[in-house]
Amino acid sequence: MALSDRVPDLGALELLLAVARLGSLGRAAAELGVTQPAASARIRSMERRIGVPLLERSPRGSRPTEAGSLVAGWAQQVVDSAQALDAGIGALRERRDGRLRVVASLTVAEYLMPGWLVALKETSPGVAVTLRTANSTAVAEQVRGGEADLGFVEGTRRPAGLSGTVIAADRLVVVVSARHPWARRRSGVPAAELAATPLVLREQGSGTREVLDRALASFGGTAAPLLQLASTTALKAAAVSGAGPLVVSELAVADELAGGRLVAVPVPELDLSRPLRAVWPAGQRPAGPARDLLSLTRQSRPA
Repeated sequence: MALSDRVPDLGALELLLAVARLGSLGRAAAELGVTQPAASARIRSMERRIGVPLLERSPRGSRPTEAGSLVAGWAQQVVDSAQALDAGIGALRERRDGRLRVVASLTVAEYLMPGWLVALKETSPGVAVTLRTANSTAVAEQVRGGEADLGFVEGTRRPAGLSGTVIAADRLVVVVSARHPWARRRSGVPAAELAATPLVLREQGSGTREVLDRALASFGGTAAPLLQLASTTALKAAAVSGAGPLVVSELAVADELAGGRLVAVPVPELDLSRPLRAVWPAGQRPAGPARDLLSLTRQSRPA
């Protein structure tokens, strides 16, 4: 329901209340930070809008007329309600600015996010962060559905319906246990052989699987998995035990490669590099803690 033209704006009501309280148009104008001529013009405009005189002016000051006292009583209720609304909006903004919901792919969540969150804690100690992990397809769904303020995905393309930016580069590697026959192949394995070999893999919908499937598409596609697991820890354990070749982010196996528990196998014909992206709903810009975290990811990007 629209308000009628008779209802003054909030600033005019605050001016009327100040005059009634202070007994002077000049003192009321000074309190509200306006000139006395501007305050006089605003009172006259309000009287014309309402249709009755609101103030009696004299050399000793100004005081409300009988009608002005009635309007001032109603105005006080309006101003009190506006102040309550303002306080409520402020509380909502503080609650929004004090929390951050993040959903990230496993690679980002396990190997990059901890450092970023430590840095965010140092710059914004009052922010409460909730971090969930999911594969890249589920990350995109949660961000589109408003379940997260910021998402992090792997893969060759930005998910539909989302804006985003590349925050890091990653590369997939083929690794095997030191006992696997491929570990002794100095020149690596051909892409066609990799495509035909059952592998230890992430599930469909993961950024890792998307990049591998796309890279092997021209070599006959990826063979049916030997094992399909959603946990990086389980994937590495299977590979170390000798179950079969594993394709995984090089971030995930740095320790195992350094310790000799896994061996990297070159596949010269394939480019298994991929970008890691931060994503958010299309048409919006990250704000508050989401903006701060995004800034930290950019600062940490290698030159």
